[in-house]
Amino acid sequence: MSEMIENQFEKEPKKGFYLMSIATILLAAFIWSVSSIEVQSLNESGLTIASNIFKGLMNPDLELLFGLTTSGVLYLLFETICIAFLGTIFGAILAIPIAFLMAPSVVPAPVAYVVRLVVIVIRTVPALVYGLMFIRITGPGPFAGVLTMSITSIGMVSKLYVDIIEDLDTSILESLTSMGCTTFEKIRFGIIPQLFSNFLSITIYRFDMNLRDATILGLVGAGGIGAPLIFAMNSYRWNEVGSILIGLIVLILLVEFFSNKMRARLIKG
Repeated sequence: MSEMIENQFEKEPKKGFYLMSIATILLAAFIWSVSSIEVQSLNESGLTIASNIFKGLMNPDLELLFGLTTSGVLYLLFETICIAFLGTIFGAILAIPIAFLMAPSVVPAPVAYVVRLVVIVIRTVPALVYGLMFIRITGPGPFAGVLTMSITSIGMVSKLYVDIIEDLDTSILESLTSMGCTTFEKIRFGIIPQLFSNFLSITIYRFDMNLRDATILGLVGAGGIGAPLIFAMNSYRWNEVGSILIGLIVLILLVEFFSNKMRARLIKG
């Protein structure tokens, strides 16, 4: 018996060459990436700015941080949350029919491939580019940010929705059909219960991402807290920079905590 085990062990494919090749490729890619980094650009001025940002975090402008005016951090964070929330909701709703059109098990294969190609094109454009485009159409402000969040959410959310749709348990639909259920009843009791928790989990995850993107969109004038942050940095008002960064850090940590809790409850029950 032991001899048979030894013979089988000797027949195991040798992975040494394979692992060595992978390691060599990764090492070459790492060296090539490091060679493109210019350490000389890290000068005394950059270190001074980094030091000032840290000092701003230690000594924030408390009036700006806790003020209830439209220029205060609390109001700007609220505006950023609204942009991310509305953009996520609109994007998630629009992604549902698109996801069904992308599923080969639901629609003919040519239709699914064409819709998938359109979604790929949507995903290739960065959020900042969409932001600049919508600012030209609607003018600067939160509305441009909401439109940007909506269109960028469609690309990712619809792709994840398709994976859930493809894993639907069709035996439940067959059972409902044998019971004489109507199409609406099959959707209500056979499809929605299978999709709802996973769809909501994906939407919450996308909201978490959109909250960070909404901050960046403010840099191009699409509303939110990004614009005051860059203005404060350009004006060397480091106490204001510290206040805004503290507000962002606290907000993102809270959203991360609650979103993870909600997603865990939805997935695990």
